[in-house]
Amino acid sequence: MSNPSYDAVVVGSGPNGLAAAIVLQQTGLSVLLLEGKKEIGGGLRTAELTLPGFRHDICSAIHPLAAASPFFQTLPLAQYGLEYITPPVAAAHPFDDGTAAVAASLADTARSLGADANAYQELLGPLVARWPGIANDVLAPLHFPKHPIDMARFGLSALLPATTLARRFAGEKAKGLLAGMAAHAIQPLSNLTTSAIALVLLIAAHRGGWPMPRGGSQAIADALAAHFVALGGRIETGTYVRSLAQLPSAKAVLLDVTPAQLLQMAGHSLSSIYQWQLRRYRYGMGVFKVDWALAEPTPFTAPECAQAGTVHLGNTLKEIAASERVTARGQHAAKPFVLLAQQTLFDATRAPAGRHTAWAYCHVPNGSRVDMATAIEGQVERFAPGFRERILARHTFDTAQMEDYNPNYVGGDINGGLLDIGQLFTRPALRASPYRTSQSGLYLCSSATPPGGGVHGMCGYYAARRALRDVFRLPAPPLQGE
Repeated sequence: MSNPSYDAVVVGSGPNGLAAAIVLQQTGLSVLLLEGKKEIGGGLRTAELTLPGFRHDICSAIHPLAAASPFFQTLPLAQYGLEYITPPVAAAHPFDDGTAAVAASLADTARSLGADANAYQELLGPLVARWPGIANDVLAPLHFPKHPIDMARFGLSALLPATTLARRFAGEKAKGLLAGMAAHAIQPLSNLTTSAIALVLLIAAHRGGWPMPRGGSQAIADALAAHFVALGGRIETGTYVRSLAQLPSAKAVLLDVTPAQLLQMAGHSLSSIYQWQLRRYRYGMGVFKVDWALAEPTPFTAPECAQAGTVHLGNTLKEIAASERVTARGQHAAKPFVLLAQQTLFDATRAPAGRHTAWAYCHVPNGSRVDMATAIEGQVERFAPGFRERILARHTFDTAQMEDYNPNYVGGDINGGLLDIGQLFTRPALRASPYRTSQSGLYLCSSATPPGGGVHGMCGYYAARRALRDVFRLPAPPLQGE
């Protein structure tokens, strides 16, 4: 590790750590970014997990929030080779009868919902139109919004349980589509605020689609890192930080870690009250993930699925809600809700000529070691008969392997902590600023801070902005739209 002193040190090169490092470096400070693995990226890594020539996204795969991030939009990432591919359909939701609902343009989505077309447009139309004015407020810590009336209108629906918001619809297609979106919250759909992630994802689908980076998610991390280095920043990989004592001298330290690692790294220097709060922090359900090398594309019955980068496999609202409910109770669903991505339909760089990949996961109890590959493949086969015959190879991750890959995924929780109403505004602790720790100059910049999980970099941006104000008395670079 370097011996010189720096103005700031950032630990962890996930999207939030990279965002924090860039913000600090943009102001002219000297910044060191440390990464424990040999490669940067955190959840933004791509590798040949199955067979040579088949490139799989290890964690995150589809990136509506990255493309729409108010901070990432301010950066010249295309200059560093980042190119997004946007499938015609953001997400398809097939049903047992061979039909599907789609998240595409607002008009196309409404048409796919039959009798609920008008109800859907009445709900989403105004939110889609107002999104540019409220995006910065939604993807931010708790504060007084710039457009309070528009934000209140969003909040009236967003704070509801998804099962309650679904009552606005009469048919199973609209209810199922909403349920699949809400299941990204990784908690029971009867919980408050589960409608928020559903609405954000649907708005993103209607405004710009759900893009994927050409070549793999690693391309986002590589572009962010290249920009950071071009600004004068320094990156050191293969440096796993277990204690703050390992770090070089710095005026500010920002940690892209969750409370569990923060307690390990700095527990002795934190106040007893803050430690108590961190120990009470709750992690959510984990994931079991499968990557496949395929001889041919996944043969979905519903033709709309062939146009979609993402496919939600769970059938009805009732079935998806039951799957998430039993999993949250510590059981394993026989027919789990499955999120599947099929990148090679749109990006031929990810597999040998004529071959394909698929990427999928389901939710499992935190820390589960149960192999869910058969259950997941059963769900795919249910909506794509003949899928198993096309499998050339598979690679799986259980929750322990996910955590070993990235320690922030405690028990397989890819959101960095449960995003329910109890932790939505107070993650990781109830403080005037969620990014400050009890130790002066030490900040948390991970998804365990607002606005939470997702590849958007906003946790890192706001943590860096806090550090700039507190330590250096400097303003942060403005966000898109400010």
